[in-house]
Amino acid sequence: MKKDKEQEISVERKKYLKKVKLKKTEILVTQICIVLALIAIWEVLARLGKIDSFITSQPSRILKTFLNLSSNNLLEHIRITCVETIIGFLLGTFMGGIIAVILWWSPFISKVSEPFLVVLNSLPKIALGPVIIIWVGAGMPAIIVMALSISLIVTILEILNGFLHTDGEKIKMAKTFNANKMQILTKIVIPSNIPTFFNTLKVNIGLSLVGVISGEFLVSKGGLGYLIVYGGQVFQLDLVMTSVIILAIVAALMYQSIVLIEKKIDFH
Repeated sequence: MKKDKEQEISVERKKYLKKVKLKKTEILVTQICIVLALIAIWEVLARLGKIDSFITSQPSRILKTFLNLSSNNLLEHIRITCVETIIGFLLGTFMGGIIAVILWWSPFISKVSEPFLVVLNSLPKIALGPVIIIWVGAGMPAIIVMALSISLIVTILEILNGFLHTDGEKIKMAKTFNANKMQILTKIVIPSNIPTFFNTLKVNIGLSLVGVISGEFLVSKGGLGYLIVYGGQVFQLDLVMTSVIILAIVAALMYQSIVLIEKKIDFH
């Protein structure tokens, strides 16, 4: 009797998992169809002259530009942007996490720094571009600092907010057992905020990429941001649109890499 019940549950679970998988497949197919439909409409409207292909470009011209770029250092431009983004991302995440821990540890420092963090977060970072170039020089250092300036404050605020909203009852219970602050941090606060860390990473990777592109607009001689600026300067809108699409794909892949790491950690 018990064995039959277990088999019934197993069958029901398989049906449920199959249904979930089917639903995910339906969503993915729908998304692909929407993208293909938009590309087809874009191409048809451009060919019929309903939209100006010089301004908006068109898929067939973008494909030709992509093939041309592929034989002319496209991978090098992508590599430059990815390296700069990863360095900025890692520095922003590490420094932001350390500063958030310091601010959680000392409420006094947190209160003192709060208005400065708010002001820095609301300050348009692109306005600091000329200052950053003068301070650290043109090239990759300036681009990485630009990425860092955009992602760092957000990382600090997100992680600190997670720390401050950790379950107070757990912390009180730990204190009744004479747990010190380091034990509370390592045994309760940090483990409770693993989802917050990953949400911050997902935001941070995008912000780092935005910072890198902003920096490449100003000083780079390579990278996807450089291609976008160059295309605009010489009125090659096909190059601009191709670079933007490649940039979107790079951003999506970086985001998905964080999602995959999150799933692996959850699995284990």
